[in-house]
Amino acid sequence: MNILVLGGTQFVGRHIVEAFLAAGHQVSILTRGKSPDELPAQVIRLHGDRNQGAAGLAALAGHRWDACVDVSGYTPQQVRASAEGLRLQVQQYVFVSTVSVYAEPARHPVREDDPLLPPAGEEVTEVTGETYGPLKVTCEQIVQEVYPGRCAILRPQIVAGPYDHTARYPYWVDRASRGGEMLAPGDGTDHVQVIDARDLAQFTVRVVEEGLSGAYNLAGPRLTWAAFLNLLGVGSPRWVPQAALDTHGLGHRELPLYLPEDSEQAGLMDVSPERALAAGLKHTDPAVTARDTRLWSQGAGLRYALSPEREAEVLQALQR
Repeated sequence: MNILVLGGTQFVGRHIVEAFLAAGHQVSILTRGKSPDELPAQVIRLHGDRNQGAAGLAALAGHRWDACVDVSGYTPQQVRASAEGLRLQVQQYVFVSTVSVYAEPARHPVREDDPLLPPAGEEVTEVTGETYGPLKVTCEQIVQEVYPGRCAILRPQIVAGPYDHTARYPYWVDRASRGGEMLAPGDGTDHVQVIDARDLAQFTVRVVEEGLSGAYNLAGPRLTWAAFLNLLGVGSPRWVPQAALDTHGLGHRELPLYLPEDSEQAGLMDVSPERALAAGLKHTDPAVTARDTRLWSQGAGLRYALSPEREAEVLQALQR
């Protein structure tokens, strides 16, 4: 098959491109050329920028693809431009959205037919913590409007694995590798849930090859924090309750992935992947995700909000 990926040089997009190539398909990417590109030479590079509207998509003219996988659509203006511009050039449009579209993230578990956030206006272009979910809702609606019956919406959980420059998941595998007493949030009974980027990519290939439509939550195995740190090899976790974390100013930046079980967002660590599993989603062993992320991250030069010095300072204060 002939596949177009909008984006494709970074993290999730890179895994998707590599998965299509491994399955024997031909891949073109639309890229602005602003990110490092380590993709194989066989990938066809087309240069453009959806932020410039139709003019920014001129490089796509005269081509046809079996499917378009949109990894980099964050605003309605971007997605409107590509969806309408490609209407007659692609058979299927696959939009990579997010579980942040759900209006009631405290639900357990979060399912595809749960209520969504009110959509953002199509004129909104600023992506913030407040607008991210509503913007993705509007983007989903545009894709469904332009490609009725021939589109799929993928809603991944937090994505983990090699090439993850967000530094959320890598913090934990890198911190665990240092050993020693480790500051651990909560009491070990809260939950963490991520999706391996390679599982997301393989499922994307399946969606295209089988012409699947509809919305799919993409989430991995759900682990307690005690089980998660155990598989990372943490021998001396120091469990710190939420109140103490607040006292020392430790939040989601310093301790990424952590959501207390009683928080308003806790359902986002209890996302049901049942529909995707029934359609062929496969899960990588969480220990393999951790191992492979560490193999990559140890040479990636990532920087974290919680420094070793700050962690040691907090641990010492907690002993008083």
